[in-house]
Amino acid sequence: MQAPAVTPQALSDEQIEQFIQDGFVRVEKAFASRDAEEGRAILWKDTGCDADDPATWTKPVIHLGSYAQDPFARAVNTPMLHQAFDQLAGQKRWLPRMTLGTFPVRFPSLEDPGDAGWHVDTSFKIDGTNPNDFLDWRANVTSRGRALLLLFLFSDVGNDDAPTRIRAGSHLDVARMLAPAGDDGLTLRQLAANDFAETAARKEVLATGEAGTV
Repeated sequence: MQAPAVTPQALSDEQIEQFIQDGFVRVEKAFASRDAEEGRAILWKDTGCDADDPATWTKPVIHLGSYAQDPFARAVNTPMLHQAFDQLAGQKRWLPRMTLGTFPVRFPSLEDPGDAGWHVDTSFKIDGTNPNDFLDWRANVTSRGRALLLLFLFSDVGNDDAPTRIRAGSHLDVARMLAPAGDDGLTLRQLAANDFAETAARKEVLATGEAGTV
């Protein structure tokens, strides 16, 4: 009798331990370079800029919304990523999605983009929350409304390409801030009141990688 096939694990035991300790893990070649290229073309078009003409890059950052076109839907639904979601969040403990966004598209600039400070990605609102004020949205210690935060690289991102900065292990500090607040948690405005001084001693890591990295 033939033994059942064993599905390769997307993440090693060491990577899962890193996720627990540092709060993040990098999955290389998580989605196809072809989808990254197709998605990038859509994003470039929507910026109104010419990828080959730096003279059109007049803003430090352009924020683009949510995208459901095929390359984005395929990128977030690869077998490797689904396997990683199962390993990190647990089977049947996450909901599939067919969209990706938002996208901060950054350009070389001496101008302050206005969004380069430290923050926590919030995930829910309660009665009285201003839905148009992102500082009024909330997070709680059980990460209500969000299983995982995904950072998709649709272009190659190096140290000099304005990568996302991460304070490794800061999720532990933020959890200590959130725990006393119970289910309602805290708003981003409350969490950021002292510019996340509780996390300042943490090692800073840059979210770099080739297109196709998550």
